Amino acid sequence: MILDGTQPASIAAAARAVRSGALLGLPTETVYGLAADASSDTAVAQIFAAKGRPSDHPLIVHVANAEGIRHFASAVPGFAQKLVDAFWPGPLTLILPRLPGVATAATGGQDSVGLRCPAHPVAHALLLACATPGDGDALGGPPVWGVAAPSANRFGRVSPTTARHVQDELGAGLLVLDGGPCEVGIESTIVDCTRGVPVLLRPGAVTREQIEAACGTAPLSRDDLPALTPRASGTLEAHYAPAAKVRLMDAKALQTGLDLLGAEAAHIAVYARAALRTQSSRLVMRRMPDDAAATAQQLFAVLRGFDDDGVKLIWIETPPAEPEWEGVRDRLQRASAA
Repeated sequence: MILDGTQPASIAAAARAVRSGALLGLPTETVYGLAADASSDTAVAQIFAAKGRPSDHPLIVHVANAEGIRHFASAVPGFAQKLVDAFWPGPLTLILPRLPGVATAATGGQDSVGLRCPAHPVAHALLLACATPGDGDALGGPPVWGVAAPSANRFGRVSPTTARHVQDELGAGLLVLDGGPCEVGIESTIVDCTRGVPVLLRPGAVTREQIEAACGTAPLSRDDLPALTPRASGTLEAHYAPAAKVRLMDAKALQTGLDLLGAEAAHIAVYARAALRTQSSRLVMRRMPDDAAATAQQLFAVLRGFDDDGVKLIWIETPPAEPEWEGVRDRLQRASAA
């Protein structure tokens, strides 16, 4: 069931569902999440089951504001606090030391926890309603200080960026708050803050340069400090994959492939910035924006659309090497590895 997330009655109904231990499709500015009470191992187990996700693969906990950190993390290093001040609410997840006995299932049993404060107004309203003390009977149980919310799709597949994507993926029986298309379109940047320096585990809309400017320290890459790297969402080699096989190529290779196939080319989708020529009328061609943010915003919807078109192959022009494209490059490299 899809509810209008802008309506107070919808927020109240969703909060009651979460506080009673149910699952919820939740819009954020990045992608739609599959949300449940992060402190309830039983509720979190439903997330893993619905997604087909390994139970040792940690989930990100979403909180209403920076005050929510104290319910899950035992410490916040100085550089991490600067990142909170600069980017929350927003598309940045911080890995922090976890309080003992809290959100054990959501963190895959690790002694760290990934925390994020989403900027989407519907997500913010839901999180505030869930964390409202008192009125337990009216809201359906005790306060929920944070929700675990991985992307609302089957494990390893393309993330959803509309309420309809969530319903198509997980069924009409799931309660989903509709907050419109996601503004960012790819998952949050993840920074590990448990080892004394910022370590970038997953690129996203918040760039390396922005992280350095905010906290005064250039983030390391996971390969720079491989020892004791915590497991984190969306960091498997193969991920974010449509049903069709994805192949990344430069513009020259794309044109060569189209020329070789000629008028016989079929069951192929092409997503590219370059102006390409084809003799076939049976190709699905879509232009990639020149802007990284615009490409990120539409990327997963485009991949889902190609699957809906029934193509077998998706040829994508390799994104530019500029820093602002790092998040898009990361998602496409993982999609092509599947």
